[in-house]
Amino acid sequence: MKRLMTILSGLLLICGLMAQPLYVGTYNIRYNNPDDTTEGNGWERRYPHLCDFINFEEPAIFGTQEVLADQLRDLRKGLDGYGYLGVGRDDGKEAGEYAAIFYKTNRLEVLESGNFWLSETPEKPSLGWDAACVRICTWGKFMDRTTGKVFFFFNTHMDHEGIVARRESAHLIISRIRELAKGQHTILTGDFNVDETDEIYKIFSESGFLRDCYANAHQRMAPIGTWNDYMQDYRNKARIDHIFVSDDFDISHYGIFTNSYWLGKTRRNISDHYPVMVKLEMR
Repeated sequence: MKRLMTILSGLLLICGLMAQPLYVGTYNIRYNNPDDTTEGNGWERRYPHLCDFINFEEPAIFGTQEVLADQLRDLRKGLDGYGYLGVGRDDGKEAGEYAAIFYKTNRLEVLESGNFWLSETPEKPSLGWDAACVRICTWGKFMDRTTGKVFFFFNTHMDHEGIVARRESAHLIISRIRELAKGQHTILTGDFNVDETDEIYKIFSESGFLRDCYANAHQRMAPIGTWNDYMQDYRNKARIDHIFVSDDFDISHYGIFTNSYWLGKTRRNISDHYPVMVKLEMR
């Protein structure tokens, strides 16, 4: 009888693990800009609250944007149980911003990974088209240890000025996803610097295999857009940070989290963007 109960308990544990949704996010954390400190928004004040938020929510995997090498070191210290993928966009090592992917090491195993630049020469650090900045896309192939299922995760930050660069970058990302994922489960996160009304957004949403989690979630909490410019009373409705998934995902929940922290009697935003989080199930 005791042995039977042990077996049943083990089966229940396995079933419980298999039923876990894949909790996914994207977060532009705002680069460590010294000028922010004069306004009371310095990284040294913000990052403990950012780490607290992530450690509380515990996404299995999330994409980040604007991460500099010193910020990466702080996140690696402050986040519990996360590994990362990514390189600095300026030299393919540590210089410039990372589009780093963070993942729970006890939940996910990295099978393959890589980076490509959003330019005419995507295999090396390079400025593309009319872009103002060098841009990169970091990707990984992961296995969910609880189910054995495999998925691809792509994370990027598209240019804020170059219209041609955004358009060509979108086509390049779609092409690389097709080439690398070959129809397998795919998640794409990032700061795309365009909202859902823009033609660039439609390159992804009308690709034939990617869906916007906002538009397709069964339950949605999105009281505001994803960019706040550090202003508490900013009511921008534009969603420029997106999570797209392939058709073989069920999207149960979508949320834009407007968390903040107190500095004396002043309320502060953790970043100039709000994080976007979704709960997914792989079919």
